[in-house]
Amino acid sequence: MTRVTTIAADRRRGTPARTRLAGWLGALGVTGLAAALRLPGLDRIPTLVFDETYYVKDAWTLLRLGYEAAWGDDPNPAFEAGDVDGYSDRASYVVHPPVGKHLVGLGMRLLGAQDPVGWRLGAALAGIVSVLLLTRIARRLFASTSLGLVAGLLLAVDGSAIVHSRTSLLDGFLMMFVLAAFGALLIDRDRARQRMLGSTAPPRAPGRWGPGLGLRPWRLAAGVLLGLAVGTKWSGLWFLAAFGLLTVGWDASTRYRAGVRRWWQAALLRDAGPAFVSLVPVAALTYLASWFSWFRSPDAYDRSWAQAHPGQGVTWLPDALRSLVRFHQEMWDFHTGLTDDHSYASHPITWIVQWRPTAFFYVSPEPAQQICGADRCSQTVTSLGNPVLWLLAAFAVLACLWWAVRRRDGVAAAVLTGIAAGWLPWFAFPQRTIFAFYAVAFLPWLVLAVTWSGARLLAWGDADEARRRIVRTVVVVVAVAVLATSWYFYPLWTGQVTTFRTWQLHQWLPSWV
Repeated sequence: MTRVTTIAADRRRGTPARTRLAGWLGALGVTGLAAALRLPGLDRIPTLVFDETYYVKDAWTLLRLGYEAAWGDDPNPAFEAGDVDGYSDRASYVVHPPVGKHLVGLGMRLLGAQDPVGWRLGAALAGIVSVLLLTRIARRLFASTSLGLVAGLLLAVDGSAIVHSRTSLLDGFLMMFVLAAFGALLIDRDRARQRMLGSTAPPRAPGRWGPGLGLRPWRLAAGVLLGLAVGTKWSGLWFLAAFGLLTVGWDASTRYRAGVRRWWQAALLRDAGPAFVSLVPVAALTYLASWFSWFRSPDAYDRSWAQAHPGQGVTWLPDALRSLVRFHQEMWDFHTGLTDDHSYASHPITWIVQWRPTAFFYVSPEPAQQICGADRCSQTVTSLGNPVLWLLAAFAVLACLWWAVRRRDGVAAAVLTGIAAGWLPWFAFPQRTIFAFYAVAFLPWLVLAVTWSGARLLAWGDADEARRRIVRTVVVVVAVAVLATSWYFYPLWTGQVTTFRTWQLHQWLPSWV
């Protein structure tokens, strides 16, 4: 297991139809489990949870007016009671692009804004799709149906993923888009390898530079998906940069494996330029197109700023774009200047072990005799990842770093790319108010790191019989521990009413309270 057999090689040998069918049936089974954990009881908490207070109401006015509108004082009680038309025609200042809010609005378009299920249906579907994506991506990356199912199962049962699938925040949509972009680039890698192998197979010689790799539609698709990611939250920009480097690195590896003499020079001169064009301009145009509703709404926030301020701003741009640039400057000022104290703010170094998870919701409802008896009742939604899984992920990241540096493990390097894109940039903003739930954006790559580490551990254990038994026993015990922990914490991820004592028993660390 020092390297992964590529999908291109698998296809040359031929993949039996039965194996492909089993892979899809397994993926659909894991996806069905994800749906069963995410869809029931979406309306269990009939009030807006945490930052749903912004995104749900913004999505509703975006759907009705074409832009995010302002509401009156204390609008939530009326909105939650079904009076969803308490907004004004005045535009509201918002600090995130519109893509995620458009997706939140889809659920309300189907079920209405009076139904809490409608508020959260878009997020739930995004979470379910993400499990399917990861299952198929892991199968391709690891060239193993079993490992694909393991990765999908781990994402399906993780608490952070479940909570974001049941709460209309933007981070779950960001995770879906960047994961889909990674999958598109992975398919592009395998198609490029097939093309390279076909062009350099005997009697052809690879030559000094190797052949060009032609039109690459999957990389264009990745550009569109990354543009949608940035159109959800600006932190998608880091994935755009990291994945751009990754796809060029894969091209360099492809040329090296094909025997191209100047493989890295060819990757820079022949592949880097097309990769940039396929990703960056395509993502930029997609991002710009995602503001379509703002462009066509003259009453949207800052939409008419250029007409009211002639000669100001970026004067060489058309008025509409000049106004949009002004709006983005205000958004940037907000994000870089957000330093308010918050009880759940946390430093990114602590995210990997879920040191300070974010409580999205907590109440002590009236005692329910059948549930709480004489004890107090508690009802909570806590964005806490499965503690066992995330602790394993912390060690798996270190292992992947070792394998990538010391063993030149390409799979480990690819996994680390997603983690670095979603995690490391936050270290540059230590003064900003940031939260551990942002880590859901790179959760799929943490799951991939755990899965790959387990696969390598099993391969190491195959060296002799005694070691094999020990390693397999450890892996089984750990897997059971992860599943049991998810079962134990599930009520706190899904807003179920428990006794106060039960809630206390789930607070394993003082920092969780």
